[in-house]
Amino acid sequence: MARPMWTGVLTFGLVTVPVALYTATQSHDVHFHQLQRGTSDRVRNKRVNERTGKEVEYADIVKGYEVTEGEYVIVEPDELERISPGRSRTIDISGFVDLADVDPIFFDRTYYLGPRGKEYQKVYALLVEALEHAGKAGLAMFAMRGKEYLTAVRSENGLLELHTMHFADEVRDPRSEIGDLPEKVDLTPQEVRTAEQLIGMLAIEWKPDEWHDTYEEQVKKLVEDKLAGREIAVSAGPAPEATNVIDLMDALRRSLETARKGEPADAPEKGRRADRSQAARAGRSPKPTGGKKSTAAKGGTARSGKRAGATGGATGKQQLSGLTKAELYQRATDLDIPHRSTMTRDELQEALEHAGRPRRKAS
Repeated sequence: MARPMWTGVLTFGLVTVPVALYTATQSHDVHFHQLQRGTSDRVRNKRVNERTGKEVEYADIVKGYEVTEGEYVIVEPDELERISPGRSRTIDISGFVDLADVDPIFFDRTYYLGPRGKEYQKVYALLVEALEHAGKAGLAMFAMRGKEYLTAVRSENGLLELHTMHFADEVRDPRSEIGDLPEKVDLTPQEVRTAEQLIGMLAIEWKPDEWHDTYEEQVKKLVEDKLAGREIAVSAGPAPEATNVIDLMDALRRSLETARKGEPADAPEKGRRADRSQAARAGRSPKPTGGKKSTAAKGGTARSGKRAGATGGATGKQQLSGLTKAELYQRATDLDIPHRSTMTRDELQEALEHAGRPRRKAS
């Protein structure tokens, strides 16, 4: 059972119901740490005094509003708290609107609203039922975490949803943002009818479970392959070219013919995926013997010394054995040695030694 991120009361008219707010969505983004290239050293962000270069503790940081260059009005955290609307614990619905009248651009994030206790379920269910039958959403100002939001409360699948919304002055004017919007374009009735026909033939039923984040899957696969020492050759194919205005009707007709034959709209994409899969299999090669993932360089110095002693004092090998892993990695990058990001320090040295042999023979 999830813990609510906010609790308070929802009011409409003289009716009040205690409610709790829950997060409705979650992110599955693949997260990476920042490392210095060629090492396993983490790179971290610090709060640093711009003048002294020294790190500043979070408790010593205050907010400053710049009135003129270099002149600030200092605002303490407790001063913001005293004037903050976050002290409010009420979602006060001031009116109801048709959902169809609200442009989706105004919606921001979605939350679930649940009753705060079994004794409030009847009042909660009343609002759920009434909003569903009316097809409307309640507009309310709502404060959370020191910020005030415009919100829309709607009924969906037997529960209440709260959508935070953008204020009107936060929505940019597209005419001032986009330079190439068409003012007036002459379209023939045939072009419009053909496009509408194509849209109708490609109409599908909304099934959210059938859609998933393929890029996230590809990133995870890339990490797995690199961990196993495989390099992936990806061929996405050429980018699609813009439709020529002269060939517009021809493109529409060919699209209709494809739709009539029952070919899926993503057939070209599936073909590209197959090409990428074949290229990936062809580009994979076994990892060098004794390979380990490059999350640490444990024992790298000792093993390097042992190998250097066994080389019989060859000048090139001695020079390489005196380099750090970062320096070896940089040389491997310059020579474009494959699998270098998965190699230990010893494997980088060995790969560089092999890379240098053909050039010595040629000379």
